[in-house]
Amino acid sequence: MITKIKLKNVGSYKNESILIPDKKINLFYGLNGAGKTIFSNFLYSRNEPAYAQSEIDGLDNTVRLLVYNQQFVNDYFYQTDNLKGIFTLSKENKEIEIKIKQIQKELENKNNEKDNITGKKSTKEKELTNITKEVENQLWEIKTSYSGGDRILEFCLKGLMGSKSSLKEYLVNIPKPDLKPDYTIGDLKHQANQVKGKDAKFYDYLLEVKFEGSNIETNTLFQEVIIGNENSPIANLIKKLNHSDWVRQGLSYLPENIGDKKEKCPFCQQETITKSLADQIRNYFDETYNQKVKKIKELLESYKHLKDSIPQKSDFISHPIIQIDETVKQKLEVLYDDLIRVIEKNLSLIKEKINYPSQHVELENTLLPLRQLNEVIKEQNNKIKEHNERLKNKEDSLSEIKKNFWNLMRWEYDQTITSYLNNKKRIQDELKQIENSISSIHEEIKRKEAEIARLQKKTVNIDGAIDSINNCLTELGITGLTIVKHTDNLYRIVRPDQKENAFHTLSEGEKTMISFLYFLQLCRGKLDPSDTRTKKVIVIDDPVSSLSHIYIFNVAQLIKHEFFYGAEYDQVFVLTHSLYFFYELTDTNHKRRKENQKLFRIQKNQEGSFIKEMKYEEIQNDYQSYWMIVNDSNQHPALIANCMRNIIEYFFNFVEKTDLNNVFQKSSLQADQYQAFCRYMNRESHSLGQNIFDLKEFDYSLFRQGLKLVFKETGYYKHYEKMSKI
Repeated sequence: MITKIKLKNVGSYKNESILIPDKKINLFYGLNGAGKTIFSNFLYSRNEPAYAQSEIDGLDNTVRLLVYNQQFVNDYFYQTDNLKGIFTLSKENKEIEIKIKQIQKELENKNNEKDNITGKKSTKEKELTNITKEVENQLWEIKTSYSGGDRILEFCLKGLMGSKSSLKEYLVNIPKPDLKPDYTIGDLKHQANQVKGKDAKFYDYLLEVKFEGSNIETNTLFQEVIIGNENSPIANLIKKLNHSDWVRQGLSYLPENIGDKKEKCPFCQQETITKSLADQIRNYFDETYNQKVKKIKELLESYKHLKDSIPQKSDFISHPIIQIDETVKQKLEVLYDDLIRVIEKNLSLIKEKINYPSQHVELENTLLPLRQLNEVIKEQNNKIKEHNERLKNKEDSLSEIKKNFWNLMRWEYDQTITSYLNNKKRIQDELKQIENSISSIHEEIKRKEAEIARLQKKTVNIDGAIDSINNCLTELGITGLTIVKHTDNLYRIVRPDQKENAFHTLSEGEKTMISFLYFLQLCRGKLDPSDTRTKKVIVIDDPVSSLSHIYIFNVAQLIKHEFFYGAEYDQVFVLTHSLYFFYELTDTNHKRRKENQKLFRIQKNQEGSFIKEMKYEEIQNDYQSYWMIVNDSNQHPALIANCMRNIIEYFFNFVEKTDLNNVFQKSSLQADQYQAFCRYMNRESHSLGQNIFDLKEFDYSLFRQGLKLVFKETGYYKHYEKMSKI
């Protein structure tokens, strides 16, 4: 019995679609093009490369899977009109038939016995898997403990961290030490820290800070009182005011050229400044004065450049050797900040001197904080040198640490490992006995299958199948053609007036009926007399194509009588696009349907085909199905538009008998945005979806609005609202 079917990346099944057929009867409904053919073709020829990513569970060598679909018809009918023979058991040799049934019963018992003991094997294998997983999880604590945290011993697990099984096998195969190791994990971590870990690598030396600003800091210009030309007529007044810097700054507010008209004083805002007075003030600040101020500005730029050349603090504190010791890190930060603070203070003083050249400023010397900072850097460089020397011969040390680590783990987990090995041996011994029993039963099954095949060769024939098909044709009202025996294992289709190639004169309906009746006999009998499989799974894909309703009813009754009610078939799958046929096959008895039937819907939208379970209450007629597609904006535009046309044709032509000739001429539908909708609704064919695959102007919202207007203009707006909720 099939327990699971997965379709993925084949045809319209772009994404994974899974169904669980846990009932005997499984009915599928889907519109043409939804994906039914791909489903049945997968069951018909599931080993084809196209189905590489699809799967089916539950089939074994005791199950016959028989599929009726177009591929079956092509294989058995379209290549030749000589049908392959269908073997049925002879009714004449009762003793052999009874003997075959007896052996088949024995064979069934042996298969059950095999299944039972195989189940025991599966239980033991599961037990072995469970104890293996349990010990793997326990030993995996080693990985989680030592590959996280400080990770200092993670190198010991190299090559073993990707698989619990690999780590378990590695540790189990290490001999238990004779004596308990005299070291601890803490000891191994300390040893590893010296040659391994985040700080166990060759480090670059820290660069000493170079700052040659001392010469600038001691420049005499900063102590010099810089004033203007004392011979200037205005000199005495400026000197008396003692504000040469203030006067100098005020010059920037005077225009460069002063005419006969007096200018406002930048200080008192009175029109007192003449050209002569302005010239006297400018002459006061002579070339000597300006050269000294310029020199101070140059000293400022040099001092800034020296400051910018100092490495960033992060260059020091981010170094691994500094990160190791928080005390050293804090000390270095303080000394670095002290040096920068002094430099920035000096920069402020220099700027102040530029703004007020007559003021006396004294810069702080950076030699002391610079020396203190470099002393710490030198100390750390000594540590770096010692560290790098230790790393030159680390491989031997790491190898010894790894060996000691696993010896310690083997000792600590010995109880877990010993218990696992004892249980593993016990289960493997039991499995060996079970496998011997299975092998013995398998040989008995082969002998019984061979005996059944030998007996069947004496009794099988195709005469019963020929009579059965001809009787069914008569009962279904198909006259004027019969099946006749062609050779010992082949038969032909003939008409009374035509002995050759009669198959090619059949209508599509006749071909469908004959091919399905042939399939029915195939399910009852065998193509190969040596086939001893006892279980049957039947798949039927749209057997009512091209049939009238009377035949659809008859085929539905035939399927129910043959496949649903009898015990000869273990599982049945039926796929159809006909809601009438789907409804005929569905059991109306709720309790019986719940026990035996499961309903599915196959759908397709722009994301591909998918299969979902369907409730009995969801069965709809064709008209409702059209609305369901129109209401789903994810469906393909061509399908949506075609269903809109079918809705209009069905409702107005067949239900309301309404003439729509003038509806599309109404002004509300004549707007430019509805022209594409009107053109496609008024095409001659209302069933050929390919007519609109080239649609470039499809807009779901506009087409939907157009459909709404059609019902509104004709007075059926409430009907539109009701159907829009499907």
